[in-house]
Amino acid sequence: MTEESTRTFRLRVEPQAGEAVRLTLWQQRPPARSGSAGTAGPSPAANGRGPGYRRLATLEGTPLVVALDQVLELLRREGYRGLRGGERLRAGAGRAADNGAHELPLGETTGVRLGLLFLALRPLRRVERMERVAAGVRSMTDEEAYYWFSKCLAAGTGRRARRALRLLLAGE
Repeated sequence: MTEESTRTFRLRVEPQAGEAVRLTLWQQRPPARSGSAGTAGPSPAANGRGPGYRRLATLEGTPLVVALDQVLELLRREGYRGLRGGERLRAGAGRAADNGAHELPLGETTGVRLGLLFLALRPLRRVERMERVAAGVRSMTDEEAYYWFSKCLAAGTGRRARRALRLLLAGE
């Protein structure tokens, strides 16, 4: 299996006003099962930029500021050096879009950790809770992160699982 085939997530980095950025995490959809009725291949992405990706979560503003160290640490593990501009990205790794945005391909473990972090932080308003939740996600083992990620994205029960995760990690 090639390195690129294990890159099942993409992080879109969009510049905002001033020094701010918006991060959007996308996950590759599994390939269509052969023999399924009406499935001719991967479905188009919600943004229309290629087959088979779905948007998981977007993080910006205060939640992103709280989680920025953790996000940068995860990106460093993937070989990236920063978020802003192509000059700080590993050569050729990010694909620039027309508005200055970049897409960074990510491995599965990094994508799962970022997805869990984004999903857990996004609705919070109090910085103390955000910090506790971010610290809790950081301290999880890979197995725990995969477990909670799958629970948080489950159809029908994902919303309750995200709330349970926030309650568990924030200690409230």
